[in-house]
Amino acid sequence: MATAKKAPAKKAAPVTKAEPAPKAAPAKKAAPAKAAESAKKVVAKAAAPAKKAAAKKAPAAKRSVNAAFMKTLTPSGALAAVVGAKALPRTEVVKKLWDYIKKNKLQDDVNKRLVNADAKLKEVFGKAQVTMFEIAGLIGKHLK
Repeated sequence: MATAKKAPAKKAAPVTKAEPAPKAAPAKKAAPAKAAESAKKVVAKAAAPAKKAAAKKAPAAKRSVNAAFMKTLTPSGALAAVVGAKALPRTEVVKKLWDYIKKNKLQDDVNKRLVNADAKLKEVFGKAQVTMFEIAGLIGKHLK
């Protein structure tokens, strides 16, 4: 049989009666002081924005709309059947397309991100069902 060596036991440091063990300070005494400090900071932060608001400069000029973004485009015959034959910016074409979809209740009942195409929209989209993210790309082919 093999015998295992025992590790020598460590001796504990002797505790003398002359030196009592130091006690940890209770955490509750420090908490009220910290709470008071944080309350002062909150009050200071609340007062700071009021000073900054009074010192604000006049607002900068409004951003102008990108002219290319608002360029009027003529829809193809298939798209004109849905949105009208009048030349419109791409943003207005998408709005009118969504008006048509909502008016005819073509959104899928289960997944609202899908649009079920009727006969007019099937000519524009090229398939029976599209996602709302595909619409802008698909109508791009029908605008000049």
